[in-house]
Amino acid sequence: MEKKKIPTSVYAEMTPNPLTMKFVANRTLIAGGMQVEYKTNAEAKGSSPLAQELFHFPFVKSIFISSNFVTITRDESLDWDMIVMQLREYIREWLMDNEIAVSAVPAHLMVRETENDPSNNINQPITPAYTPKLPASEYDEAIIHLLNEYVRPAVEQDGGAIDFVGYDNKVVYVNMRGACSGCPSSTATLKGGIENLLKAKLPDVVEEVMAQSV
Repeated sequence: MEKKKIPTSVYAEMTPNPLTMKFVANRTLIAGGMQVEYKTNAEAKGSSPLAQELFHFPFVKSIFISSNFVTITRDESLDWDMIVMQLREYIREWLMDNEIAVSAVPAHLMVRETENDPSNNINQPITPAYTPKLPASEYDEAIIHLLNEYVRPAVEQDGGAIDFVGYDNKVVYVNMRGACSGCPSSTATLKGGIENLLKAKLPDVVEEVMAQSV
């Protein structure tokens, strides 16, 4: 008997990063308010069958999955206008044949999206996708709250994510993922947007925001 198709629609959306495209589905792709980014097929193995399939395209460099969208970063071998329709249709067909896009998320890749997860209070710390290198501070909760409330929704709209890394000596360290990673406008966003916000809201606490790879 022929396998029943899962009704699914997918549309492509440009992001501020010219090398990154956001593909939005009409159903949830990753449960529990989680987010995950894969840099290699090996990372996706045993975690996301969808990501594994997408890495078979030679131009795919990284894949970020959150809520109901997949953000794909390509190399410079091809322009989006040559591949976006093919990729969108491939993702749609795959989702019509497969219910599960992400089957499991390894602890070292896991980040909980507290803003959109009703089971979490917005003031709770974000579960990091790595072991923080900085000790916890008394200001972490306030900083995370501001990032969740004002910054996270905007960067997710652009197909990316921001993770709080830590705070030390009036400097906030964050990690930018998905479309925000390597984006030409990310420095302006970091300094002109996030830094100004935190300095205005926490004037005696924050003097600078810096991106830190993890």
